[in-house]
Amino acid sequence: MGNIVAIVGRPNVGKSTFFNRLIQRREAIVDAVSGVTRDRHYGKSDWNGREFSVIDTGGYAIGSDDAFEAEIDKQVVLAIDEADVIIFMVDVESGISPMDEDVAQLLRKVKKPVFLAVNKVDNGARTEQAMEFYSLGLGEYYTIAGINGSGTGDLLDAVVEALPEKEEVEEDELPRFAVVGRPNAGKSSFINALIGEERYIVTDIAGTTRDSIDTKYNRFGFEFNLVDTAGIRRKTKVKEDIEFYSVMRSVRAIEHADVCLLVVDATRGFDGQVQNIFWLAQRNRKGVVILVNKWDLLEKETNTMKEFEAKIRREIEPFTDVPIVFISVLNKQRIFKAIETAVEVYKNRSKKIKTSVLNDTLLPLIENYPPPAYKGKYVKIKFITQLPTPQPQFAFFCNLPQYVRDPYKRFLENKLREKFDFNGVPISVYMRKK
Repeated sequence: MGNIVAIVGRPNVGKSTFFNRLIQRREAIVDAVSGVTRDRHYGKSDWNGREFSVIDTGGYAIGSDDAFEAEIDKQVVLAIDEADVIIFMVDVESGISPMDEDVAQLLRKVKKPVFLAVNKVDNGARTEQAMEFYSLGLGEYYTIAGINGSGTGDLLDAVVEALPEKEEVEEDELPRFAVVGRPNAGKSSFINALIGEERYIVTDIAGTTRDSIDTKYNRFGFEFNLVDTAGIRRKTKVKEDIEFYSVMRSVRAIEHADVCLLVVDATRGFDGQVQNIFWLAQRNRKGVVILVNKWDLLEKETNTMKEFEAKIRREIEPFTDVPIVFISVLNKQRIFKAIETAVEVYKNRSKKIKTSVLNDTLLPLIENYPPPAYKGKYVKIKFITQLPTPQPQFAFFCNLPQYVRDPYKRFLENKLREKFDFNGVPISVYMRKK
C-alpha cells in the first residue's frame, strides 16, 4: 500500500513549484495570480528508493480572503484525514500571515508527522529571517528554495524517514478492483448496477483505510474484492469540495487495487482530470480498464465509437494497449463485459512467462532488429527473464545496457505485447549488465 504526502499552505508560497520538483513534471500551471493552479495535482514521487504519492492541496479558491480562509482550512482538514505525512509550506518573503497561524493551529493538534518548510530561503539574510517561524509552535523547520531545490534533500530525507513502514495486510488472494474517475461520471451507479440486490454481497470488510469499503463479490462466476471509493462520504463532510475529496480517495483506492476501472463520462470526454487519474494508475503499475459511460446521451451523427476510442488512445500514448469498453450504467449495458475485461486484465497482470519461452520467442526477433549501434559500439542482448514482481517486469541482459535508448525499449515492450497478451497492463523493461 502506498503512502501519501500532502503539501498544504496558503496560495503563492511556492507549493506548486515544489510539487513539480517532486514529481518532475510541469503539470501545475504556476502563475503569480492567487489561486491560479486550478487543477488539483497529484503524482508519484520517489526519494531514496521510497515511492510515495504527493498531493498538492493548492489554492483553487477564488474570491474573498474569507472564502480563501475557509477553503484552506478545509484542505488542511482533508490532508490531515487522508495523508500519512504533511508538509506545511510558508514563505520567508512575506513572513508569518494570519492564515499561516490558522493552519499551524490545526496542525499542532495532529498526531501525524508535520514538517514545516520555509520556502524562498536563498541567502544568509533570509536564513536569519526564517527564525521567526519558530513562533508557529511546530518545532524545527526546514529552509528550502523551491526554485533551485536547495534544502529539499534534507526535507525529503526526513519525510521519507517518517513514512509509516508498509503494513502487511493479510493477503486476500482475490483480485481487487477499484472503480475510479471524476465525481458524477457514474461510479456509484456502476457499483450499484454491479451489486444489484443485496444478496450478492458476500461480506463487508471494513477497508484498510477507514474510508474505502471493500466488498467481496461473487457474481458472473467471478469472485473479486471491490474497492469502492464512490459511495462513502462522512456525514459531516458532504458539503465540502467533493472533487478534491474524491481525488484523495482515488489516490488511495488506486494504490490498494490490482485493476482500476476508470469510469469516463462520455459527455465530458477524456479530460485533464481523468487523464491524471489514468496516469496515476499507470505510474502505480496497476491494470487499467477504461469504461466509457453515458454513451447513449451523445449525438450519434457526429460521434462514432471508433473515433471516440481513437481520441482516447491518442491521449494515453504511449501506453495504448488498454481495453476500452462502452457501457451504459443506466440501461445496465455491458456491465458484465466490464467485469469480464477487468478479470482478463488481472490475469494478464499476474502472468508469468517461462524464461525458455521468452528467449525462444524474442531472441530471434532481436537478432533481426538489434539495438542501433551507439558511438560505434554494438549492443548484444544475450538473455531475457521475467522478474519475480507482482506486475510484469522484464530484464534484458546485454553487454552495454547504458547504450540502449528508450525507443528500442519501447520496441521490446511492443514485441512482448504482441507475442504475449498484456492488454491493460503497464510493463517495465530493464536493461541489465550480463
